[in-house]
Amino acid sequence: MNMHKMIGFDVYGTLVDPVDMGQHLQELIGDKAQEFGQLWHDKKVEYAFRRGLMQQYEDFGVCTHQALQYCLSVFNVTLSARAQQELLAKFSQLTAFEDVIPGLALLRNQGHTLAAFSNGPEVAVRTLMQNSGVLPQLHDVISVDDIHTFKPDPAVYHYLMTRTQSEPHHCWMVSSNPWDVIGAKAAGLKTAWIQRDSKKVFDPWGIEPDLTVTNLIELSEQLDAINN
Repeated sequence: MNMHKMIGFDVYGTLVDPVDMGQHLQELIGDKAQEFGQLWHDKKVEYAFRRGLMQQYEDFGVCTHQALQYCLSVFNVTLSARAQQELLAKFSQLTAFEDVIPGLALLRNQGHTLAAFSNGPEVAVRTLMQNSGVLPQLHDVISVDDIHTFKPDPAVYHYLMTRTQSEPHHCWMVSSNPWDVIGAKAAGLKTAWIQRDSKKVFDPWGIEPDLTVTNLIELSEQLDAINN
């Protein structure tokens, strides 16, 4: 069995911290920023799910913008079109979690092939990875935009294997989102759940990750132990 893995990493919440948006929302919205930010996150994911099921694809940037407009209506906040675009642009400036760059470096040194694998368009994700300092540790940036559907559609995970010419037994999906882990596992990939929040509960579907770790450094240690 090939010891070297092909590892696809979810981006938002796994490699970079979306909580960074809080400071920008605080300036615009005030004490409702946290509640607004959570609803915005939930809605953009929901919109991607719905578009995937409806086969009415628009890229994740559209889902994010429409979710923002929804939240503005819910919270009765008015932002000009320009202010909305400036806020959306902040997504390209999110900070990587502290463990990400050293963890990816360890995994790369172990001989694994590493790719960001995201619902976001490739150009946007590549820019984010560059700005956060993560890009030099990656071999590739892969987007679902190539096939016009969203995670957790099985076609997405099969595309990751096809694009990287890898087999299910050595192609891994790493994500902090349980639904993403379950989707990849159901499609036949190996999976690791990054449990960044100790209070977060994994969905009780009877589909479990192959590994559960708290960060990417721990992931590198666990994969090294498996190989040895």
